This record gives sequence, structure tokens and C-alpha cells, in this order.
Amino acid sequence: MNVELSEAERMALLRAAELGRAVAGRTSPNPAVGAVLLDPAGRILGEGATQPAGGPHAEILALGVAGEAARGATAVVTLEPCNHTGRTGPCTEALISAGVARVVFGVSDPNPVATGGADRLSDAGIDVVADAAPELRETGALRPWLFATAQARPFVTWKFAGTLDGRSAAADGTSRWITSPAARADVHLLRDLVDAIVVGSGTVLIDDPQLTVRGVATDNPDELSERQPLRVVLDRRHRVPSTARVFDESAETVRLDTAVPRFALKALFDRGVRHVLLEGGPTLAGAFLEGGLIDEVIAYVAPKLLGAGTSVLQDAGITTVAEAVTLEVSDVNRIGADVKIVGRPLWPSPGEV
Repeated sequence: MNVELSEAERMALLRAAELGRAVAGRTSPNPAVGAVLLDPAGRILGEGATQPAGGPHAEILALGVAGEAARGATAVVTLEPCNHTGRTGPCTEALISAGVARVVFGVSDPNPVATGGADRLSDAGIDVVADAAPELRETGALRPWLFATAQARPFVTWKFAGTLDGRSAAADGTSRWITSPAARADVHLLRDLVDAIVVGSGTVLIDDPQLTVRGVATDNPDELSERQPLRVVLDRRHRVPSTARVFDESAETVRLDTAVPRFALKALFDRGVRHVLLEGGPTLAGAFLEGGLIDEVIAYVAPKLLGAGTSVLQDAGITTVAEAVTLEVSDVNRIGADVKIVGRPLWPSPGEV
């Protein structure tokens, strides 16, 4: 397989990744894929991004825009084209039928059902460049889906807001608003990227959150977005009343009769959820952390000191400094008056435990 990329192909990979990010949270259980078709001179003939499950994949949309001009073209795709028939037909066969001469894809498909696209394209005489952008495994829209496919459970992002001394609420229980309006608006952008938001019954009983996406792509911070992630309440004892805001008609909600995070994640994976935003309180977060089930941490830290009150994390099974979970920090920036920190827990490999 050829490994050389032209400048036009490198730029097309960046554009394809951008197209994939634009549909993050909208394609599960399918991956958020972007595709760009180039003519022999490197000009864009068509582009597309995978649509919600049952809709066309990125390659099909790009081919549709290009039409007959796709013959002899190069297809640049973030993920290896699928090689199976599900709700839609194989993208490999569509590329072959269109007469595409070359396919460049960012990362290989780990799904055992859909894999084999590169070999099928090569067997048809198409020049293939595989794994041209391996960095997409760790960044961008494909990361949660790739993880979920390999682990058979959703990728979990734990989001919390707290003070500089690690408090999520004051001693009297008040917690609104610890962070700035800018940070809260950023949380809605984060919610817009996920399939489901998970909380425990305690959070609902104390805060009565609505857990919706609001103010995205609009000047009105209270305007509901058209697409809403699934709201999930872990409520083993059915303590949350049906009048709670989380059960309103703004979005779909499921109540899971379990307090075991692994069971909850399995149930969500079976529903097609691939990326979960954990917004539960300190006890639920501690249970996820103790189970090694947090894959990304996003912290909004307010420059405030409370001295007492609810900690952002409790009961994680950690008793000594040696047991502390270390984060590999990937991003730190100012959001309004607050600081946003993004990190990845460095869990030990199986051979290290």
C-alpha cells in the first residue's frame, strides 16, 4: 500500500476530520466520519459526513456530490470504509462502482463486522493508503467511538465544576453558580457532542437539573437545541419523582434500576450509546473512578475558596497518595473567569496491576 500523501490529501484529511467533528454525537452507534473527494489536480469534488443511524455514510454523500466526476478521483476518509451491509450498503462497493482510483483513510476500523475495507479496495485495483492519520485515535470525533468499539462500553467523560479548594457546593448546600456564565455555556457545547448524560438520583433530588443542551448556535442561552442527548438517571430505589425536570418533554430520559456503573454502561452500549458525559455528584463519580471507568476528565475550576462544603469527588476507594489516579493533561485554558482543564486518567495496564 502506498504511504505517500500529497499536500492536497493532507489538507483533505484535515477537512474530513473537521466534517466528522461537526456530526459528533449525532451518528451513534455509527462513527462520526468525514470524507472528501479530490480530482487528480487536488481540487475538491465533493464532501460529506455520516448521518444519523440509517442515513448515508460520509463516502456516499461525497460520491453523490461528485457524480460522474468521481471516476479516477481520490477519496480521503477519516475511517477505513466499511465492508459490510448493515442499515446501509458497503461503502467499499460504492467507491469501487464509482470508479475511484485511490483511497486515503485516517485510521483502520476495529469493528470486526465492518473491517476488511482496505483489502477489498486493493483487490479491486484501487490504490490504498491506510492509517494515514493515526493521531485521530486520540483526538477528534472518532476517539470515543474507537474506544467504545474496542471495549464494548461507552467512552466516559467526567465533567465537574468546583472551586479552587475542590468544593462543588457550599456548607449550606448551595451550588449555583460556582462557575461563570462562559463556563456554563461551554458545558452546553460539551453536552452537544455526546450521546448521553448520566447522573445519579442524589444529584436530581438536590439540584433538579434539566440536563439539556441549550444556547448552542443561538444568542438565546435558554433556547433548546433540536438534537438532545439521552438523559440517564441511575435510580435503583426509584427515589426520583416523575415531576423532576429531568423527566420533562425536552428530551428522552431513561431510569436505570442499578447503582453499578458497569451494568449501566453495558445497558447504554446496547442502546447504541458510544459517548457518555458523567455529570453525577461526588459519590457517583467516585464509583466510576474506583471502577476504572472514567476515560476523560474535564474540570471547570472557579477562582473561589469555600473552605467547607461538598467535595467534587468522594468514596473513590483511594486511601493513600500512592493510589492517586494521575491525569495526563492535554489542555488548559481560560473560560471566562474560570480555568478549564482536560486530562486523561493514566490507568495501569493489565500487567501492572
